Amino acid sequence: MAKGSGLGVRGVLLLALIAVVVLAATGVWNPFPGVWDWVDRSEPISEPDVAWQQRVGGTPKSVTFAGDAVVVEQRTRVEARALSTGSQLWERKADWAAVAGADRDSVIVVGKLLVKGYEVLDPTTGVTRRRDDDAVAVWTYRNLLLDARCTQPTDCTLSAWDPRGTAPLWTAFLPGVGSGLFADNPGLRGTRRLTANRIEDGVAGPEPVPPLLGFPVDGRVHVVDTATGAVLQNVEPGREERLSVVGGRLLRITARSQDDSCYFTISGRDPATGQEAWRRAGINVRTADKAGCVQREDPQGARNVLIGVAPDAREAVLDGYDGRLLWVGAERERLIAVDDRYALVRAGDQRSVVARGLGTDRVLWSRPASGKAGASLTPYAAVLADEKPNRLVALDPRTGRELAVLRTSANALAVGPTGMIVGEGREIGYVPFSGTAGAPAPTGGRPGSGPGPGTGPTSGTGPGSDDDRCGPKRELCPDES
Repeated sequence: MAKGSGLGVRGVLLLALIAVVVLAATGVWNPFPGVWDWVDRSEPISEPDVAWQQRVGGTPKSVTFAGDAVVVEQRTRVEARALSTGSQLWERKADWAAVAGADRDSVIVVGKLLVKGYEVLDPTTGVTRRRDDDAVAVWTYRNLLLDARCTQPTDCTLSAWDPRGTAPLWTAFLPGVGSGLFADNPGLRGTRRLTANRIEDGVAGPEPVPPLLGFPVDGRVHVVDTATGAVLQNVEPGREERLSVVGGRLLRITARSQDDSCYFTISGRDPATGQEAWRRAGINVRTADKAGCVQREDPQGARNVLIGVAPDAREAVLDGYDGRLLWVGAERERLIAVDDRYALVRAGDQRSVVARGLGTDRVLWSRPASGKAGASLTPYAAVLADEKPNRLVALDPRTGRELAVLRTSANALAVGPTGMIVGEGREIGYVPFSGTAGAPAPTGGRPGSGPGPGTGPTSGTGPGSDDDRCGPKRELCPDES
């Protein structure tokens, strides 16, 4: 063969490159996005690997399930991603964002700091469903959206909306909403959740609206019935008192300094009459610091229960409605998570976590865990975070059955009916649950209808029962005639 005949290796490669460029330009075949995805792929954030993993625009402030979408709030933006693939559905500027409603009826509420008004967006499309130009604060729940608007500093209106509604369900007058009540979900007088390392505070998503809410205004607490909008009480605390609204009661918590100690008394008042329904003394609900027993914090708890410490240093869970002791820990046991039905307790030997049913003193399940393990209870799963080695575990809260077990240093960001979102830095990933998780959270019924006499926060029910749908005190269902 003569020298120089043929294309040679370089010629073949050049022709192949030209062919690929032509195919890509004409849309017949384009390998470049796939190649770039392979080059840019991050290391898996867990073992086993997540169903999908995506890098979002900034470090998430919050992540929430909203039907078939995952809502990621960042410092100046909010975006939604498809639950099935993690691909971005839409993105827009926002200083704050919160999810209201449940499952496929969810909406996203967004706004700007120090600017009145908000928008209600569809989670899947990002389209604006409703716009408000006057509200200064918004509160989001699974079955209700509240906003407050003020024509004057002492002339404000509180309005309740169905999350996807276009007209308010009711309005109520409040003489101001306080200088600190603005943007999304400013603090009201209720309970503080127990927290855990590597589990976000809002991992469970929006809660059902309580039957009563306590709005702090100019040193007083205005108690609002969330079913009707009626302002039932307008109470000023005493010099040694802290007011909190828990389980359909107005709690007056007194902390008195004596003998270098704080002595506590809790009085549960009927919101309509102001009459005392129950009283307990000697339970420290951790509202005060040591400087003269000044109470600067709400009691710890969740929904209808609050947490305290008995005089013998054992932790206890109280029913906010009737004051019953639902659980009292053994020596050295520590409560790490609680809701209306269950308590997760670190055993005294620091080697296991035990789940107990409230009001029954029954052990539901137990599993090994280190003395630094933290936990959170959501409607769909109990989440445990452990270290050395780092683990995130999702369990059925009733049985302890494993729904997901991850070897990871990532954080649990959100838990939904089908799985959870974990994240580290800008990376987030979706972990589907194996099998069916816990009972679905109550979503329907009349918002805020109060608990009835003689009912407790636990009923020993199974999944799908009336109490699962209506809440532990049937507070989310209308009274049946």
